[in-house]
Amino acid sequence: MEMVLIRHGRPADAAQSDPGLSPDGHAAAERLAEHLAGGAVRRPDVVWSSPMRRALETAAALAERLGVPVRTDERLREFDHGVAVYVAADRTADAQERAEMWRALETGRWGAHRFDPEAFCRDVDAALAEIAAEHPRGVVAVVCHSGVINAHLCSVLERPRSMFCQLEHTSVSRLLVSPQGKRLLHTLNETAHLQVASAL
Repeated sequence: MEMVLIRHGRPADAAQSDPGLSPDGHAAAERLAEHLAGGAVRRPDVVWSSPMRRALETAAALAERLGVPVRTDERLREFDHGVAVYVAADRTADAQERAEMWRALETGRWGAHRFDPEAFCRDVDAALAEIAAEHPRGVVAVVCHSGVINAHLCSVLERPRSMFCQLEHTSVSRLLVSPQGKRLLHTLNETAHLQVASAL
């Protein structure tokens, strides 16, 4: 089976814990939906999503265009679930500050927020393994978060847990999963749908 890991669209600039998408985020989600439905790639048969608003709104755009259901799993939530105010690290202009944030993240610190990084990674891996087992054939889209995708890809690549890749909003990363559960990273951080839109 093919698992399509999708980072949600760009969230709104809002002083809240779980923001929805910005106008640009909605537009990018629509472009992604058109790309996945257009026939150039294999169409997903089902869409799974994190229950956080930015992921759910991205998933809704895909599901409507594809005519497939959206299913959710609590374990696909980002590590920042429960923060008082959402912080987008990729909007931080200072590269040194971003690097310090990523290093702190590996120990379970995200500003004032604390979480268990090992439990987070175990939950992510278990959720995605169960989704793959439930859909042994076809294509499954999973709309989630940069931390979720990075955590799982570290497991796939058998590398130390870290935020090793800066994923673009609505980017696509593809895994091929065998019936025995063997996982192969096929593509990483695809943004063709965004590049086509910017060229128009």
